[in-house]
Amino acid sequence: MKTLGVDLAAATKKTAAAVIDWSDDRARLSHLALDVDDQEIVDLFGSCDMTGVDCPVGWPDALIPFLTGHLEFNAGPVLEHDGIAGRRLLAYRDTDRFCTAQTGLIPLSVSADRLAHPAMRCAAIQAKIAQLHGPQPRDGSGRLAEVYPAASLKIWGLNGRGYKGRGVPEAERLGLLLATLEEQAPWLDLAGHREQITASDDLFDAVIASLTARAVGRRRTLLPDDAHAKAGRSEGWIHLPSCGLDGLRG
Repeated sequence: MKTLGVDLAAATKKTAAAVIDWSDDRARLSHLALDVDDQEIVDLFGSCDMTGVDCPVGWPDALIPFLTGHLEFNAGPVLEHDGIAGRRLLAYRDTDRFCTAQTGLIPLSVSADRLAHPAMRCAAIQAKIAQLHGPQPRDGSGRLAEVYPAASLKIWGLNGRGYKGRGVPEAERLGLLLATLEEQAPWLDLAGHREQITASDDLFDAVIASLTARAVGRRRTLLPDDAHAKAGRSEGWIHLPSCGLDGLRG
């Protein structure tokens, strides 16, 4: 199996990609790149068995009728979401709430935060992939899955706090975090990329996304049950690993 992890930013700058080749009990980081454009992502997708993208692949179902109602001066759908509880349904998807219940982490809102900009780009990338490889289900049942590196790290028992940023403390935390990952996953060969990863939290997140894509490909993530399936198909589904790091190999 070959997995691709993408840490998607709103623009090419700071977008990272990591490809891991899996064989027997070993895994090797075969490709690592920063400042990746749409075409490279589409090309890498085509050469990999499973892709994990760190970005929402859809929006809350409630948002569309709300916006349409506002556009058409139809008060009904708008007033259905009056008040803070109603607005939470516009801001957060079913999978976001599921993720919070499972991990305690609160994903950024795809409709009410800066994450909306990468998500718009992600929608365009999904369309480009669909033109060449067919539409990819938003619930991750195809070859593209939404992942959340912070949640994967927490599930795997890795301290993912305080490593994002360009300061000295952040770099030191990232170095320690990577060292812990290497200790817990000695079967992972970084192929000489350790220094690059230590210098970029974007590259690190891409590696974690690629590892999580392996869990998706092996059906070792928490899948939407009947209560979440419909929303997962339309809004997207964050794949949370249901196994430890050792469960990724073999």
